[in-house]
Amino acid sequence: MSAGLPEAVAAGLAEDGTARAGGGRAALGPVALVVAGGLSVQFGAAIAVLLMPRAGALGVVTLRLAAAALVLLVVCRPKLRGHSRADWGTVVAFGVAMGGMNTLFYQAVDRIPLGPAVTLEVLGPLVLSVVASRRLANLVWAGLALGGVVLLSGGGFDRLDPVGAAYALGAGAMWAAYIVFSARTGRRFPQADGLALALAVAALLSLPLGILESGSKLLVPSTLGLGAAVALLSSVLPYTLELMALRRLPAPTFAVLMSLEPAIAALAGFLVLDQALSTADALAIALVIGASMGAVRATAPRGTMEKGRRRRARLGRRPVHGNRQEE
Repeated sequence: MSAGLPEAVAAGLAEDGTARAGGGRAALGPVALVVAGGLSVQFGAAIAVLLMPRAGALGVVTLRLAAAALVLLVVCRPKLRGHSRADWGTVVAFGVAMGGMNTLFYQAVDRIPLGPAVTLEVLGPLVLSVVASRRLANLVWAGLALGGVVLLSGGGFDRLDPVGAAYALGAGAMWAAYIVFSARTGRRFPQADGLALALAVAALLSLPLGILESGSKLLVPSTLGLGAAVALLSSVLPYTLELMALRRLPAPTFAVLMSLEPAIAALAGFLVLDQALSTADALAIALVIGASMGAVRATAPRGTMEKGRRRRARLGRRPVHGNRQEE
């Protein structure tokens, strides 16, 4: 392993660069978790855009993170004792990455449309995939996903507000950090305890900014209700699903799967914000989905798949007793 690879990526790969996980069926579960998390977070982001005129971008971030932290702290009741200094350092880094990702992203969607914002943001995980992967196939699929991302942007970002675009790119960098520290946190803390603690860190960091921008607007009952919905859709559910997925899915594959986010954001924008999809948008969606499927297949170890085929062949030659069927 190269010393320059992130620890989360190195832990997810074998010495020959293949995933430690099993074959295609074993990978299906974590892939489904990632897709479900993407659907949840992007539809939550669409609702957050509707909430911004009431609470402001920083106010929405504060409501989202504070509500999500409160829910997970109550549900998980994480233990505060028995953790090393390295454990706490990982949680704090995870919380900083999470808070920075949310703050920068909502600053972006306050200035540019949801689809282009997510398109720019997803470049962070794509860069992580290219840097971390040691297999040519992963580079090819990442390149295809990047082509879909560019196509979804309409061929360029020159017409976007430059400040909003810069915020989206910054959110992408924090997203890459989130992937790495989420995996580390998942290995150091049981269940979702580390996630609950990291969300508390992120909420504490965002609270002064939200109060400074929105003040008493954050206490309006309808605003609190929408903020709680955004927290559940955009934080509690997707972060929990992604944390579970990263325990079984190599980080490079997870990063390429993040290329689905612009397609999901385009769908959420169409259904919630009345943003129509063009033919180019549909083609871009097909490209990123194809790239994501290819990335999953590329990380399935050939040796494991071949052993599975040989095992099924042996079972097929054995007599079947009673109601027991071939696996």
